[in-house]
Amino acid sequence: MINVKEFEEFLQESGVGFYTGVPDSQLKAFCDYLEDKYSIGEKHIIAANEGNAVALATGYHLSTGKYGLVYMQNSGLGNAVNPITSLTHPEVYDVPVVYVVGWRGEPGVKDEPQHVKQGAITTDLLEMLDVNCQILTKDTTMDDVRKYFEENFKEKLAQGDSIAYVVSKGAFESFKTTKSNDYTLSREDAIKIIVDNLTLDDMVVSTTGKASRELFEYREELNQGHSNDFLTVGSMGHSSSIALSIALNHKDRRILCFDGDGALLMHMGSMALVGANKPANYYHVLFNNEAHETVGGLPTVMGNVDVESIAISCGYNKVFHACSEESLTDVLAEFLSSTGPVLLIVDVSIGSRSNLGRPTTTPIENKQAFMKKLQEN
Repeated sequence: MINVKEFEEFLQESGVGFYTGVPDSQLKAFCDYLEDKYSIGEKHIIAANEGNAVALATGYHLSTGKYGLVYMQNSGLGNAVNPITSLTHPEVYDVPVVYVVGWRGEPGVKDEPQHVKQGAITTDLLEMLDVNCQILTKDTTMDDVRKYFEENFKEKLAQGDSIAYVVSKGAFESFKTTKSNDYTLSREDAIKIIVDNLTLDDMVVSTTGKASRELFEYREELNQGHSNDFLTVGSMGHSSSIALSIALNHKDRRILCFDGDGALLMHMGSMALVGANKPANYYHVLFNNEAHETVGGLPTVMGNVDVESIAISCGYNKVFHACSEESLTDVLAEFLSSTGPVLLIVDVSIGSRSNLGRPTTTPIENKQAFMKKLQEN
């Protein structure tokens, strides 16, 4: 295994002077170390999405001549393909970038279904993008990293090519930090309160991460089944657009989107589409803990964002706010009876149950049940 402190110091010695990206559970130790050492500022910026991170690394190289490092889960390569091919590629602006990519869905390693396809194509995709990679496993040492860099990466970077460290499960030694905020209401309790105020005609599109897992487990507890919920287990940041399209095609039902602050920030332009199309049956719930909690708890910039004003400017009719069980209970009736699109911001704490399970239905089963439920009168 690799000590993240030694790895980061080696990166500095190799010309890296700036770190940016979207956190990943596989890279938790590395990301936690960066936050602990640099906090958030000139040396380290947690990006809204992976393409945004590539652009930040490009700007850093243009202004300093040094290398920017972009970290991400391999699912984020999709967001990064555009700037990798049309901005940093040697045939365009020839900007060298160092990537650290968490390898979810690695062939032969058990993982969730949303990671399987991306895991299978990760190294092939990097090769197609002309990004040379070294795979880091639990057996890789820092001597291996240094040797591979000298023999393969050093000249590549000097020539303007980008390189990637693809990180397998268990490749990094742990680096423990504690994440918390000042909010007292848990996301799971907030989800339970909202579900208790819904009818079985209401449909929910739930964002990727622990929110969907908590929703699934509460439906199990209530013996309600899962046909009312579409669990967006992948494609972070797109649940609000999925919900928008469903709302426009099923105006006879209330359609709710359960969103997270990291996901909302990743593709915030979707709020403008919601406001422009003005579906009267669209109810957007933002669970805000100002953190990428599902992948380790690194902060988002949501604490500096006036989401209420943004939503109103985008065309939402009203915005509601809750930060406790009492305030959430008090505001729900008005929120659910308002003409959409409307937004409910619920400030929640960081953390979840240690025994929180995962959906026991497959994505295909979830899709089929959800579509069947939508067609019911």
